[in-house]
Amino acid sequence: MKEKIIELEELSRKLEPARAGREALQQKANMYSNHFIDKLPDEPAYTAYEKETVNRLLDDQITDEGADADEVLSIFSEQVVPPGLNLSSGRHFGYIPGGGLTTSAVGDYLAAITNRYAGVYSSSPGAVALETRMINWLKNLFGYPESGGGYLSSGGSHANLTAIVAARDSKKLKGADYSRAVVYITEQTHHCVDRALNIAGMSECVRRKIPMDHQFRMRTNLLDTAIEEDKEKGLFPWLIVASAGSTDAGALDPLDEIAPIARKHNLWFHVDAAYGGFFMLTQKGSNILTGISESDSLVVDPHKGMFLPYGIGALLVKGPNVLSWAHRFEASYMNDTKVDSGIYSPAEISPELSKHFRAVRMWLPLKLHGVAPFRAALEEKLLLAEMLWEKLSDTKQIVTGPKPQLSVVMFRWEPFGDDSANDEVNKKLHKLFLEDGRVFLSVTTIDGRFYFRAAVLSARTHLADVDLLLKVLHEKMDSLREG
Repeated sequence: MKEKIIELEELSRKLEPARAGREALQQKANMYSNHFIDKLPDEPAYTAYEKETVNRLLDDQITDEGADADEVLSIFSEQVVPPGLNLSSGRHFGYIPGGGLTTSAVGDYLAAITNRYAGVYSSSPGAVALETRMINWLKNLFGYPESGGGYLSSGGSHANLTAIVAARDSKKLKGADYSRAVVYITEQTHHCVDRALNIAGMSECVRRKIPMDHQFRMRTNLLDTAIEEDKEKGLFPWLIVASAGSTDAGALDPLDEIAPIARKHNLWFHVDAAYGGFFMLTQKGSNILTGISESDSLVVDPHKGMFLPYGIGALLVKGPNVLSWAHRFEASYMNDTKVDSGIYSPAEISPELSKHFRAVRMWLPLKLHGVAPFRAALEEKLLLAEMLWEKLSDTKQIVTGPKPQLSVVMFRWEPFGDDSANDEVNKKLHKLFLEDGRVFLSVTTIDGRFYFRAAVLSARTHLADVDLLLKVLHEKMDSLREG
């Protein structure tokens, strides 16, 4: 048996190469990374693909012997990365971009190498303390009290789900109550809130969509009226979800008007600030986000407004004890984890037990760069979006949406008098953008009309990229006119 163990040990040690092997692999990966970043300015923001070609990856061979590092990196760089969106490009104006900062990627590397379990304080007190430090920094940014708390999630959807559960349990709602429980949202509320209600077992609850003004903001006078009417009907109003930067239009609900309505009727006030929250770092953002500190909970995504790689969101709550109650558990094998640390372990206040040490990807850029460059980048995006909107508004036959409250610009081309004809020509225009690939724009439908969306939020988006967007737009409109 000992001989067999030694034989297996020799083979299994290949999983941990000696230093020379590690350095060789790291050098190859680093060379690829630097080449990828260096060539970004010349790379398309979107690469068209054939699904049959991409799906050949499904037949990628996993063998007993393993493959050469150059061969593996070649598959990654040539087959995995290129198709579809180039989410690291400064000309990616689709959806709400994520930045992919290099310093954050290094943080992820360090977190993975050290492999600290960030779920429970007793296992990795430094990891839990660092995540708590990031939460405390966010609490300070948004004006939450010292007694507040929260955790770093995989993203906004995960954090919004936890907020829904916390709100449900804080109001002591039971299954029998769900059919008469009312949540107040708008047409601009992110679809993950609807999903969160379903996942939380509350698919029967009433979703009351409050009408919006011309800037796609919740009309608070109608919110107050709707709550009063629902109470008279014997329903149970319990939750208001406000948007601080909606995905479609970049709309920002009047938080300072919603907060007193929530207090008046004793409703949980939740703010989805996944996109818009970090504009709080700017003067404009802090002015228009007035009232966010009055919320009971809020979600913000560092992989959006802090330009970090995808996979990090955050939930803040005024009363973390509500999260602790909602996520309570007992496991005999974890009895030794019960330590009076003075801070919550993420596993105590979130659905995750196995937890990646994701705090490093946020902490390292903040420590290395300081806050000032983040503030400058966000102010730059606000000005770029305003400039883009003004230039589009001055362009013949281009109809723009409302002046951007943050950094999302909506527009459509209207060369015809008929809306359906305009919709069709805009769809053709979008197809030309995809075929060209230099710039990527996403699309949406507002009031039954087809619109382009330009979301300006990549750290790598600068003046030249906005100018290129306008250049490509005029080129493609001219080609359709000529065609």
